[in-house]
Amino acid sequence: MIELKKVDKNFGKLQVLKGVDLQVEKGEVLSVIGASGSGKSTMLSCINGLEVIQSGEIHVDGINVHAPSTDLNKLRRHIGMVFQQWNSFPHLSVMENVALSPRIVLGKSREEARAVAEKQLIHVGLGDKLDTYPTRMSGGQQQRLAIARALAMEPSYMLFDEVTSALDPELVGEVLDTLRLLREDGMTMIVVTHEISFARDVSDRVAFFHQGVIEEIGAAQQLINDPQREYTQQFLSNVR
Repeated sequence: MIELKKVDKNFGKLQVLKGVDLQVEKGEVLSVIGASGSGKSTMLSCINGLEVIQSGEIHVDGINVHAPSTDLNKLRRHIGMVFQQWNSFPHLSVMENVALSPRIVLGKSREEARAVAEKQLIHVGLGDKLDTYPTRMSGGQQQRLAIARALAMEPSYMLFDEVTSALDPELVGEVLDTLRLLREDGMTMIVVTHEISFARDVSDRVAFFHQGVIEEIGAAQQLINDPQREYTQQFLSNVR
Protein backbone atom coordinates (compact mmCIF):
# COMPACT_ATOMS: atom_id res chain seq x y z
CA MET A 1 0.00 0.00 0.00
CA ILE A 2 1.02 3.61 -0.61
CA GLU A 3 -0.07 5.93 2.18
CA LEU A 4 0.31 9.69 2.59
CA LYS A 5 -0.40 11.27 5.97
CA LYS A 6 -0.82 15.05 6.20
CA VAL A 7 1.94 15.71 3.67
CA ASP A 8 3.15 19.29 3.23
CA LYS A 9 5.57 20.29 0.48
CA ASN A 10 6.97 23.78 -0.10
CA PHE A 11 9.07 25.31 -2.85
CA GLY A 12 10.45 28.32 -1.02
CA LYS A 13 7.49 30.30 0.22
CA LEU A 14 5.07 28.51 -2.10
CA GLN A 15 3.19 25.64 -0.44
CA VAL A 16 2.47 23.10 -3.17
CA LEU A 17 1.01 20.26 -1.07
CA LYS A 18 -1.17 21.14 1.92
CA GLY A 19 -1.85 18.32 4.34
CA VAL A 20 -2.47 15.64 1.70
CA ASP A 21 -3.95 12.37 2.99
CA LEU A 22 -4.21 9.44 0.58
CA GLN A 23 -4.19 5.64 0.52
CA VAL A 24 -3.71 3.52 -2.59
CA GLU A 25 -4.26 -0.19 -2.15
CA LYS A 26 -2.43 -3.01 -3.92
CA GLY A 27 -3.97 -3.63 -7.34
CA GLU A 28 -5.74 -0.26 -7.43
CA VAL A 29 -5.55 2.25 -10.27
CA LEU A 30 -5.87 5.85 -9.10
CA SER A 31 -6.02 8.67 -11.64
CA VAL A 32 -5.13 12.16 -10.45
CA ILE A 33 -6.63 15.11 -12.32
CA GLY A 34 -6.54 18.87 -11.86
CA ALA A 35 -5.17 22.08 -13.30
CA SER A 36 -1.46 22.58 -13.95
CA GLY A 37 0.31 23.68 -10.78
CA SER A 38 -2.18 22.03 -8.44
CA GLY A 39 0.43 19.67 -6.95
CA LYS A 40 -0.24 16.43 -8.86
CA SER A 41 3.24 15.82 -10.25
CA THR A 42 4.89 17.04 -7.07
CA MET A 43 3.02 14.39 -5.12
CA LEU A 44 4.43 11.64 -7.36
CA SER A 45 7.96 12.97 -6.90
CA CYS A 46 7.47 12.99 -3.13
CA ILE A 47 6.21 9.39 -3.16
CA ASN A 48 9.35 8.32 -5.01
CA GLY A 49 11.62 10.36 -2.75
CA LEU A 50 12.71 12.67 -5.56
CA GLU A 51 11.47 15.67 -3.57
CA VAL A 52 11.74 16.14 0.19
CA ILE A 53 8.66 16.99 2.22
CA GLN A 54 8.36 19.59 4.96
CA SER A 55 6.01 17.61 7.20
CA GLY A 56 3.85 14.52 7.28
CA GLU A 57 4.76 10.98 6.28
CA ILE A 58 4.72 8.84 3.14
CA HIS A 59 4.80 5.06 3.51
CA VAL A 60 5.27 2.47 0.78
CA ASP A 61 4.62 -1.08 2.02
CA GLY A 62 5.17 0.21 5.54
CA ILE A 63 8.50 1.88 4.78
CA ASN A 64 8.74 5.58 5.63
CA VAL A 65 10.03 7.05 2.36
CA HIS A 66 11.50 10.17 3.95
CA ALA A 67 13.00 8.66 7.09
CA PRO A 68 16.79 9.26 7.29
CA SER A 69 17.39 5.52 7.62
CA THR A 70 15.50 4.61 4.42
CA ASP A 71 17.61 3.36 1.51
CA LEU A 72 15.88 5.23 -1.31
CA ASN A 73 17.76 3.42 -4.06
CA LYS A 74 16.54 0.10 -2.70
CA LEU A 75 13.00 1.40 -2.24
CA ARG A 76 12.85 2.78 -5.78
CA ARG A 77 13.40 -0.70 -7.18
CA HIS A 78 9.79 -1.34 -6.17
CA ILE A 79 8.40 1.95 -7.52
CA GLY A 80 8.59 2.48 -11.27
CA MET A 81 8.12 6.04 -12.48
CA VAL A 82 7.53 7.25 -16.03
CA PHE A 83 7.77 10.95 -16.80
CA GLN A 84 6.40 13.24 -19.51
CA GLN A 85 9.69 12.94 -21.41
CA TRP A 86 10.95 9.43 -22.13
CA ASN A 87 14.68 10.17 -21.53
CA SER A 88 16.00 7.17 -23.43
CA PHE A 89 19.68 6.78 -24.33
CA PRO A 90 19.88 7.61 -28.06
CA HIS A 91 23.17 5.72 -28.56
CA LEU A 92 21.68 2.46 -27.26
CA SER A 93 19.20 0.19 -29.02
CA VAL A 94 15.74 -0.35 -27.61
CA MET A 95 16.87 -3.70 -26.18
CA GLU A 96 19.98 -2.15 -24.61
CA ASN A 97 17.96 0.71 -23.09
CA VAL A 98 15.65 -1.69 -21.26
CA ALA A 99 18.30 -4.27 -20.28
CA LEU A 100 20.66 -1.69 -18.75
CA SER A 101 19.06 -1.26 -15.30
CA PRO A 102 18.36 -4.96 -14.62
CA ARG A 103 22.00 -5.67 -15.39
CA ILE A 104 23.58 -2.79 -13.46
CA VAL A 105 21.10 -2.25 -10.61
CA LEU A 106 19.70 -5.76 -10.08
CA GLY A 107 22.95 -7.55 -10.94
CA LYS A 108 21.44 -9.81 -13.58
CA SER A 109 23.72 -11.39 -16.17
CA ARG A 110 23.70 -9.95 -19.66
CA GLU A 111 21.63 -12.89 -20.89
CA GLU A 112 19.12 -12.59 -18.03
CA ALA A 113 18.79 -8.84 -18.51
CA ARG A 114 18.19 -9.23 -22.23
CA ALA A 115 15.55 -11.89 -21.56
CA VAL A 116 13.74 -9.55 -19.14
CA ALA A 117 14.02 -6.67 -21.62
CA GLU A 118 12.64 -8.72 -24.51
CA LYS A 119 9.72 -9.93 -22.38
CA GLN A 120 8.72 -6.40 -21.36
CA LEU A 121 9.19 -4.95 -24.84
CA ILE A 122 6.94 -7.64 -26.29
CA HIS A 123 4.48 -6.90 -23.50
CA VAL A 124 4.16 -3.22 -24.51
CA GLY A 125 3.99 -4.03 -28.22
CA LEU A 126 7.58 -3.30 -29.21
CA GLY A 127 8.75 -6.83 -29.90
CA ASP A 128 9.62 -5.87 -33.47
CA LYS A 129 11.79 -2.91 -32.37
CA LEU A 130 14.45 -4.66 -30.28
CA ASP A 131 17.39 -3.55 -32.42
CA THR A 132 15.94 -0.14 -33.35
CA TYR A 133 17.40 3.08 -31.94
CA PRO A 134 15.03 5.47 -30.11
CA THR A 135 15.60 8.31 -32.57
CA ARG A 136 13.95 6.17 -35.27
CA MET A 137 10.77 5.68 -33.23
CA SER A 138 7.63 7.74 -32.83
CA GLY A 139 6.89 9.57 -29.60
CA GLY A 140 4.31 7.00 -28.64
CA GLN A 141 6.78 4.18 -29.21
CA GLN A 142 9.43 5.97 -27.17
CA GLN A 143 6.98 6.44 -24.31
CA ARG A 144 6.16 2.72 -24.42
CA LEU A 145 9.91 2.09 -24.35
CA ALA A 146 10.07 4.14 -21.15
CA ILE A 147 7.26 2.04 -19.66
CA ALA A 148 9.04 -1.19 -20.60
CA ARG A 149 12.24 0.13 -19.01
CA ALA A 150 10.41 0.79 -15.74
CA LEU A 151 8.68 -2.61 -15.83
CA ALA A 152 12.02 -4.37 -16.35
CA MET A 153 12.85 -3.54 -12.73
CA GLU A 154 9.84 -5.65 -11.69
CA PRO A 155 8.23 -2.91 -9.58
CA SER A 156 5.25 -3.35 -7.25
CA TYR A 157 3.93 0.11 -8.11
CA MET A 158 3.97 2.35 -11.17
CA LEU A 159 3.73 6.15 -11.12
CA PHE A 160 2.86 7.89 -14.39
CA ASP A 161 3.36 11.64 -14.67
CA GLU A 162 1.28 12.95 -17.59
CA VAL A 163 2.87 10.43 -19.93
CA THR A 164 0.74 11.50 -22.90
CA SER A 165 1.09 15.28 -22.55
CA ALA A 166 4.10 15.55 -24.89
CA LEU A 167 2.57 13.37 -27.59
CA ASP A 168 0.72 14.27 -30.75
CA PRO A 169 -2.99 13.41 -30.39
CA GLU A 170 -2.82 10.45 -32.77
CA LEU A 171 -0.13 8.80 -30.59
CA VAL A 172 -1.93 9.14 -27.25
CA GLY A 173 -4.11 6.07 -27.75
CA GLU A 174 -1.27 3.57 -28.05
CA VAL A 175 0.23 4.68 -24.73
CA LEU A 176 -3.14 4.61 -22.97
CA ASP A 177 -3.70 1.11 -24.36
CA THR A 178 -0.47 0.07 -22.68
CA LEU A 179 -1.72 1.43 -19.33
CA ARG A 180 -4.97 -0.49 -19.83
CA LEU A 181 -2.91 -3.64 -20.34
CA LEU A 182 -1.05 -3.02 -17.09
CA ARG A 183 -4.36 -2.63 -15.30
CA GLU A 184 -5.47 -6.00 -16.62
CA ASP A 185 -2.21 -7.43 -15.23
CA GLY A 186 -3.15 -6.12 -11.78
CA MET A 187 -0.42 -3.46 -11.56
CA THR A 188 -0.94 -0.84 -8.84
CA MET A 189 -0.79 2.56 -10.54
CA ILE A 190 -1.09 6.25 -9.78
CA VAL A 191 -1.67 8.07 -13.06
CA VAL A 192 -1.49 11.85 -13.28
CA THR A 193 -3.42 12.59 -16.45
CA HIS A 194 -5.41 15.11 -18.46
CA GLU A 195 -7.18 12.28 -20.29
CA ILE A 196 -10.54 12.46 -18.54
CA SER A 197 -12.15 9.57 -20.43
CA PHE A 198 -9.20 7.34 -19.51
CA ALA A 199 -9.53 8.36 -15.85
CA ARG A 200 -13.24 7.56 -15.92
CA ASP A 201 -13.10 4.26 -17.78
CA VAL A 202 -9.88 2.64 -16.54
CA SER A 203 -9.37 3.88 -12.97
CA ASP A 204 -10.86 2.47 -9.80
CA ARG A 205 -10.84 5.93 -8.21
CA VAL A 206 -10.11 9.49 -9.30
CA ALA A 207 -8.63 12.24 -7.13
CA PHE A 208 -9.15 15.88 -8.10
CA PHE A 209 -6.36 18.20 -6.95
CA HIS A 210 -7.00 21.90 -6.42
CA GLN A 211 -4.38 24.30 -5.09
CA GLY A 212 -2.41 21.67 -3.24
CA VAL A 213 -5.24 19.70 -1.66
CA ILE A 214 -7.35 16.73 -2.70
CA GLU A 215 -10.59 18.60 -3.25
CA GLU A 216 -12.56 15.48 -4.09
CA ILE A 217 -11.84 11.76 -4.38
CA GLY A 218 -14.15 8.92 -5.23
CA ALA A 219 -15.11 6.11 -7.55
CA ALA A 220 -14.05 7.00 -11.09
CA GLN A 221 -17.43 6.90 -12.81
CA GLN A 222 -19.13 8.76 -9.97
CA LEU A 223 -16.59 11.56 -9.68
CA ILE A 224 -16.27 12.21 -13.42
CA ASN A 225 -19.99 11.91 -14.22
CA ASP A 226 -21.42 13.47 -11.06
CA PRO A 227 -18.83 15.55 -9.16
CA GLN A 228 -20.03 16.90 -5.83
CA ARG A 229 -17.63 19.77 -5.20
CA GLU A 230 -17.86 23.15 -6.92
CA TYR A 231 -14.22 23.31 -8.02
CA THR A 232 -14.43 19.78 -9.44
CA GLN A 233 -17.53 20.70 -11.39
CA GLN A 234 -15.87 23.83 -12.79
CA PHE A 235 -12.73 21.97 -13.81
CA LEU A 236 -14.55 19.14 -15.55
CA SER A 237 -16.89 21.53 -17.36
CA ASN A 238 -13.83 23.31 -18.78
CA VAL A 239 -11.94 20.24 -19.98
CA ARG A 240 -14.77 18.24 -21.53
